Amino acid sequence: MPIIEWKGIIKNPSNYQMGFLSKNAKKLNTPKTLNEMMIKALPFVIPSVLIIFIAMFLKTTNAGRVVVAPVTVILGFASSILALLVHELLHAIVYPSKATVVIGFIPKQFAAVALASYPLKRGRFILMCLLPYLLGVVPIILFCIFPSTAIRTNGFLFGLSIMGLTSPYVDSYNVYLVLRQTSKNDSIQFYGDDLYVISEKP
Repeated sequence: MPIIEWKGIIKNPSNYQMGFLSKNAKKLNTPKTLNEMMIKALPFVIPSVLIIFIAMFLKTTNAGRVVVAPVTVILGFASSILALLVHELLHAIVYPSKATVVIGFIPKQFAAVALASYPLKRGRFILMCLLPYLLGVVPIILFCIFPSTAIRTNGFLFGLSIMGLTSPYVDSYNVYLVLRQTSKNDSIQFYGDDLYVISEKP
């Protein structure tokens, strides 16, 4: 487990991503601002939205009736917003014990963040990015498994899955960038506002 620090409101995220950067590090081609990244990453939310709608369509069609209680869908969604800190903790726990991860909120983007500047092997970096999908995958699987008559439970699980499956879309975009621009044995590191690759080759 890394050292995890809670900072509350974060105004300048890049200030918390200024760890030691190898002289062999090379900057990846990434969007220049967080807003630009969020816009370019939007297509990566489409698969999650499709999964959500297909799950509801199949369950409703199979049951021939309403399978969720609207009130509990809202409760589930509200709970998933509160669970955004858990989302960031799932990012954080992938880092090794020598790393420091700062968790807080960026008011302008209304976003929780886990900030670290520590090199991770590409596979571990991808795991770090994608692990929060568990907060959507587990509820949507349970939603599909539970009886259609359990409309309150189904509604709550469905509400949880919406945020859990859609909120990591920017993380998916980071994985896409890394897969396109790096090799299997490379290490990946956030530094300032940018993402760097550190190759084993000099």
